[in-house]
Amino acid sequence: MSILQRLGRGAALMCLITLVAACSATFRNHGYIPPQDDLDQLVVGVDTRASVEEIAGVPGASGATRDGDYFYVRSRVREFLFLEPRVVERQVLAISFDANDVVQNIERFGLEDGRVVRLQTRVTDSGVRDGTFLRQLIGNIGRLGPTLN
Repeated sequence: MSILQRLGRGAALMCLITLVAACSATFRNHGYIPPQDDLDQLVVGVDTRASVEEIAGVPGASGATRDGDYFYVRSRVREFLFLEPRVVERQVLAISFDANDVVQNIERFGLEDGRVVRLQTRVTDSGVRDGTFLRQLIGNIGRLGPTLN
């Protein structure tokens, strides 16, 4: 077997290894939920907003819904090849407060609960009516703005 054949086989093997490695799924983790040990220190009806911040930390989302409740959110997203990323795990820890800022309830939700918690939605209109560049270009013919000097 010549040196070129060996190099060819080695290159083919490296391509195969690279292809297999590229086909493996990758995972991204986002957000934060305090550890259970910290949550066990919180007492409903006793702890206040300040003590929750001291023990569990400041949440990523607060006040976005009603009465300034705290929401800690953690997600795990799976990405595989060209497919759309998919959330494979999501946990939401909701801590609600009464009018005196005392902890009223502590709840945990996950994807398996089937509950959608929409914290905030922002939609920006792009202002583009026709999708393609060519349509926009042709559509502008004859539509001149203020007089040109």
